Amino acid sequence: MAVFNYKVVDKDGKNKKGTIDAPNKESAEKKLKAEGYSLMSLTEQSTPLGGGTLFKKKVKSRDLGVFCKQFGAVIRAGVTIISALELMGDQIENPTLRKAIVDARTFVEKGGTLADALRVNPDVFPPIMINMVAAGEMSGNLEVCLDRLVEHFEKDNALSSKIKGAMTYPIVVLIVMVIVIIVVLVMVIPNFASMFEDMGTQLPLATRAMMAAADFVKYKWYILIVVVAAIVLGIKFFKKTPVGEQLFANIGLKAPIFGNLNIKTACSRFSRTMSTLMASGISMIDAVEQVAKMMDNKIIRDGLMDAKTQVAKGIPLSKPLKDMEMFPPMLSAMTKIGEETGDIEEMLSKVADYYDEEVETATNALTAAMEPLIMVLLALVVGMIVAAVYGPIMSMYSALDQY
Repeated sequence: MAVFNYKVVDKDGKNKKGTIDAPNKESAEKKLKAEGYSLMSLTEQSTPLGGGTLFKKKVKSRDLGVFCKQFGAVIRAGVTIISALELMGDQIENPTLRKAIVDARTFVEKGGTLADALRVNPDVFPPIMINMVAAGEMSGNLEVCLDRLVEHFEKDNALSSKIKGAMTYPIVVLIVMVIVIIVVLVMVIPNFASMFEDMGTQLPLATRAMMAAADFVKYKWYILIVVVAAIVLGIKFFKKTPVGEQLFANIGLKAPIFGNLNIKTACSRFSRTMSTLMASGISMIDAVEQVAKMMDNKIIRDGLMDAKTQVAKGIPLSKPLKDMEMFPPMLSAMTKIGEETGDIEEMLSKVADYYDEEVETATNALTAAMEPLIMVLLALVVGMIVAAVYGPIMSMYSALDQY
C-alpha cells in the first residue's frame, strides 16, 4: 500500500490537498474521482528505507508544543477544527506528525471527535494530550486546554534539553577517545611492531598486550562488532524482563549523581503533568494513572499505580507519596498543603517550577563531576599507550648504556 499526495477541486470549487492510501496511482485516482473531486495533481510520497515504520522520524515534545500553539491560535480565530487540521497538515515540518494530523482530519471529517481522532495514532499523540483535548471538547474550553498543553510540552522539552546537554560533552569525548585508540592500534602500533621484533628481547607485558590488541582490531574487527552488538542486544532484552526492569530501575534511582538527577526529574514531571491534567478537569485518579504510565522507571511507575489505588479508596494523595521512599519529603508535604487549601493544581505547578531549578542544578553538578573523571580516564588511556610504545625503547637505551 502506497501513500499519495493529492491536490483536488471539490464540488464547491474549493482547492483541497491531502494524502490517500492506495495500491497504485490508478487506484488512488479512482478513489478521488469516486468522491466527486476533480484531480489537479497526484504524486507518490517517497518512502524511507525500510518501509518508514522502523525509520520514521520521532515526534518530540517540541513538535507537539508547536502544533498545539498554532492549532490553538487558529481555533481561537474562529476556524473550524477540520479546516484547522488541514492548515496544520500543510505547515508542520515533521513528516510523522504531519501524517498523523492528516489521519486526524480524515477521522473528524467522518464525524468523530478530535480526541478520538488523536487516538488513531497513539504512538504520536501522548495520553496527556488526548485526555486534555477530550476534556476541552466536553467543557467547551478547547483553546484553554491547548494553551496548557503548550506550556506542558515546552517545559518538558526544556527539561529534556537540560539532561541531554549535560550528557553531550562526556559522550563526545568518549567517542573521540575510542576513535583515537582505534587509529593508534591500526596505524601507529604496526609501525613499531617490526622494530620491536628485531630487538630480540622479551617485550614488556603492556607492549605485548597492545600489539595483540592492534592485530585483533586490524584483522578480526568483525568479531569485536559482533561481540558489542550481542552485548547491546542482550542488555536491551534483559531490561525488558521483570528482573532486568527492576534491576535497572534500582540502579537508576541509587546510582551516584545520576540517581539524584533521575529522582528530581521524575518529581518535576509528576508535578507538572498532574497540575496540567487536574487544571483541565481530569479527576485525580485518572491523572495519577496517566502520570504513572509516563514514568520510565518501574519502581516509580508501580508506586504511582499503588497511589492511584489508594486515592480511589479515599486516601489523600499526599499519603502514598510520602510512603514512596524514592520521592523527597517536600513533594508530599507540598501536595498535602495543596489538598488542605483546595488549590492542589497551583501548588503542584509551583513544586514543578522548584524541581525544574533543582534539575538544572543537578545537571550542572553532573557535568562538573564528569569532567575530572573523563580527564582521569583519558590520562590512563594515554599513559597505557605511552608505556606500551616507549617501554621497549627505554629498555633498549638502558641496555646500550651498559655497554
